[in-house]
Amino acid sequence: MVGVGAFGRNHARIYHQLAGQGEAVRLVGVVDPDVARADAVAAEFGCRGFGSVEQLVTTHSEVQAASVAVPTVLHLETARGLMEAGVDVLVEKPLAPSLAEGDELVGLAQSLNRIGQVGHLERFNPAVRATAPLITQPMFFEVHRLSVFTPRSLDVDVILDLMIHDLDVVLWLVKSPVKEIRAVGLPILSGKADIANVRLEFESGCVANFTASRVSTERVRKLRFFQPRQYVSLDYSRQEVLVFSVGEAEGTPSVNPQIKVAKPAIVTEEPLRAELRSFLEAVRTRSKPLVSFEGGRRALAVALDIVAAIRQHGQKVRLEQLR
Repeated sequence: MVGVGAFGRNHARIYHQLAGQGEAVRLVGVVDPDVARADAVAAEFGCRGFGSVEQLVTTHSEVQAASVAVPTVLHLETARGLMEAGVDVLVEKPLAPSLAEGDELVGLAQSLNRIGQVGHLERFNPAVRATAPLITQPMFFEVHRLSVFTPRSLDVDVILDLMIHDLDVVLWLVKSPVKEIRAVGLPILSGKADIANVRLEFESGCVANFTASRVSTERVRKLRFFQPRQYVSLDYSRQEVLVFSVGEAEGTPSVNPQIKVAKPAIVTEEPLRAELRSFLEAVRTRSKPLVSFEGGRRALAVALDIVAAIRQHGQKVRLEQLR
């Protein structure tokens, strides 16, 4: 486990739990430039602490896989060192701070024959997994992701910090190229956009509206979409899905007897645990991860186009002069 801040520690926790539950995995070490923190986490989970990737791979040549949860600007450098040492990697989202670095990571994984997965956690949310089989012809999405302000992840704006989760999910569900982007964003408590609203139009005709904020007074993580004769509401936090169908669909009648309401069965599991189990399976079987580097690159490309659209909108309305 490389990088054991708040989220990286959770990766270490789950690897340790999986080993204790009989999974074919062993946590051999954690890496952090804050050696005291690395040693504390290592002691907690029964492994060794290291101050650098070089120390880890030199000491443990048997290392086969690693999670990377370092600042985004260090993703390429860190993942490159691991992959060149023969280690498969799961890199936390976003894949990279730029498309050029994202492309380099994709190319490295291909040329070195390494498994590369991106930590788009919501793909492993039980509610998202239950929703995927329901997709027919989605035509309109409304997505909200609101969080209270914390000093973490301020090296990127709210698009790369929060909205990218939903961009990845919607791109995966819609499976159509983006045709048009309209976006507005504002810096509130940091030097980068802390709140944003985005409208995407896809070649398929589908439209998706996204709102993301890291300066809200409440936490909201919801995705809703409409498709012919059906409305689906997904709550990421509660891991619940409600399906409203018109006509002959099975379910309990709502206020309108023509509309049936169904609640798909959810297989409950901590999303991070599901994500790490999926990564380990890809490593063992040498199979393509559910969220490959290529998939992470696709979400990154759209996110960066949104950032550019926000910048253009800010110039148009002379936002800097209003601050």
